[in-house]
Amino acid sequence: MSEHTSASAPEAPRGNRILREILRGNVVTTILAFVVAFVVGGILIAATSVDVRTALGYFAARPGDTFAAIWDAISGGYTALFRGAIYNDRQDSFAAGIGSLTKSIGYAAPLIAAGLGVALAFRVGMFNIGAQGQIIFGAAFAALTTFRMDLPWPVQILMTLIGAVVGGAIWAGIVGLLKAKTGAHEVILTIMFNYIAVHLVTWMVSTSGVLQKTGSNQPISDPTPAAGIYPDLLGARYPALDWGFVVVIVAAVFVWWLIERSSLGMRMRAVGENPHAARAAGINVERIYVYAMLFAGGLAGLAASQQIQGAVTSGFTSAIDAGFGFDAITVALLGRSRAFGTVAAGLLFGALKAGSYSMQGSEHIPVDIVLVVQAVVVLFVAAPPLVRTIFFLPKSDDEKRARRNAKQAKKAVAR
Repeated sequence: MSEHTSASAPEAPRGNRILREILRGNVVTTILAFVVAFVVGGILIAATSVDVRTALGYFAARPGDTFAAIWDAISGGYTALFRGAIYNDRQDSFAAGIGSLTKSIGYAAPLIAAGLGVALAFRVGMFNIGAQGQIIFGAAFAALTTFRMDLPWPVQILMTLIGAVVGGAIWAGIVGLLKAKTGAHEVILTIMFNYIAVHLVTWMVSTSGVLQKTGSNQPISDPTPAAGIYPDLLGARYPALDWGFVVVIVAAVFVWWLIERSSLGMRMRAVGENPHAARAAGINVERIYVYAMLFAGGLAGLAASQQIQGAVTSGFTSAIDAGFGFDAITVALLGRSRAFGTVAAGLLFGALKAGSYSMQGSEHIPVDIVLVVQAVVVLFVAAPPLVRTIFFLPKSDDEKRARRNAKQAKKAVAR
């Protein structure tokens, strides 16, 4: 009798345990988040299709026409997305077809750079939403300090790149310093610094003798010097992809090493986990905040260099960030604030951006549909319990622990 009482329940087969751990993992949750997002996107594509709405008008008479129209709308939309983002099978050759992929990678470069800056700040427990201002000021600082140097080709590229990185670091470093010295919240500071950067650079490009294009009365800067433009990575056939992407990948490797392998990164992660415990352990938390914002701003400045040394060469305005500053927050969240996760998320969003133009041009699908898909992806990636509930996946250990703690708290209150 005692042997039966003390005997433990039989363990589940090892294969079942492995499958359960896989289903709990972030990879499966992320993939299923994409599935849900593309289903939602498909519904919206069908809802905005003229052919689907027309077929719905006589649904009772010929329901098959409605289902066929829905299929044609959704399959046509996502096929156009693939052709615009990965490979266009309508081109004459394979080399021409992969031009879509090079566009996606080119669009991804500034997103990855800015996303790395936001992700690094997240790891330190700071919500940096000032990438927009850091990109804008980084571009302006590079133009002010390097455009008139008239240096030879490799030196001009390097100096312009350094100017953009330093400009972004200065702009973000001020925020870090204010937070360290006054305790001001970085969200409020970065929002205000975004506004300041936009209006300051608007004045710069509208004022002769500052940044306004020589001999023009339009609010635009001088073009980037020819010697400061990144050369094409795969030749003139693929102008959307230049050596700036290689610089961004090098930056991603550096961020990974900094956060995961260096002693400074260890202190940054400690502050991000618990600044009070980090301070008790002898870490100068305020100094870490300044360091984090300097690195984050420098990476946003790298995104600015992608814009002024790659895609935009004829001059820039205060809209040089092209929305990347806020998209970077999404990219960092989707990449779970990890360096290589951010690279993957940036490539995905670059592909969605490139494909959205193809969807609009060939299928007349609004670009906003792709933005909805992006938003839904982030919504579900940021809420793993919701994805697990939809697909009846096993709960993670953290969710079980949270539920157990909630029950214990309820019992304590009842007593």
